[in-house]
Amino acid sequence: MKQHTIQESFTLSSVGLHTGLMINATFRPAEENTGIRLCRIDLPKKPCYQALADYVSGTERGTVLEHGKWKISTVEHALSALYALGVDNCLIEVDGPEMPILDGSAKYFVREIQRVGLREQEAEQQVLVVSEPIEYVSEHGHRMRIEPCDHYEVDVTIAFRSVLLREQHATLTDLNDYPREVAAARTFCFVREIEPLLRVGLIKGGDLKNALVIYETEMSQEGMDYFCDKLGQPHMDATKLGYLSPLNYQNEPARHKLLDVIGDLSLLGMRIQGRIVAFKPGHTFNTQCVRKLRNQIMSE
Repeated sequence: MKQHTIQESFTLSSVGLHTGLMINATFRPAEENTGIRLCRIDLPKKPCYQALADYVSGTERGTVLEHGKWKISTVEHALSALYALGVDNCLIEVDGPEMPILDGSAKYFVREIQRVGLREQEAEQQVLVVSEPIEYVSEHGHRMRIEPCDHYEVDVTIAFRSVLLREQHATLTDLNDYPREVAAARTFCFVREIEPLLRVGLIKGGDLKNALVIYETEMSQEGMDYFCDKLGQPHMDATKLGYLSPLNYQNEPARHKLLDVIGDLSLLGMRIQGRIVAFKPGHTFNTQCVRKLRNQIMSE
């Protein structure tokens, strides 16, 4: 198949999850064979590099790319949308150290890509055709298997030690279904994870509008009031456990992990013709897998 870029530029703006700064990200058409490139236009000389596994420097609450002073966090949602909608070449200009979090999903990236449309280019896509199974296993029980398939599929199972979120499954057998079945799945976290971060001034841009927050371990009302105040939300009853905002999908956490897998694996720098089966995926494991796969391809 031929490569594609977007027909025209568009800009999306919102706070950054970690810094709380207002971030603007402008997506522009790019020449063939340039891949997805991210440019920090707020830095001297406007450094610009391709979104590749080579540049992964961190995976805490999102995938971080870094090279020298060039550093951009939480890139996975935009990359996921671009890959799923068939964008091979795009220049993303960002005026801060992270991508705008928007609502914590890929919905708005998808909406804008669909609005401007794609333009076919002359060059052929670079595609990894999986001819035999490739498997990665971590010492912590994470597994990723990439199997032969005549198209691209992703199958994800998540498992947590949680009374509210133990095991969930999500699958995508056709990328055409991504806008409807995956794009609106928001990033999720547990109150027990983010309450300590709030107390030390981290995740300054987090609120209940850009993440699915799971409240499973009862805290004092005073603690819940503090938590809500830090997120700029009305006080809630500390005795009521559950999701603190309505679900977009019944299995939204699993679908978001699937969204993340697509975004992280796009750091391979080429399309994949194969079926990805992931158990307990996360940014650290995902990016370790794609880096090993990329190193294997580059050494052949």
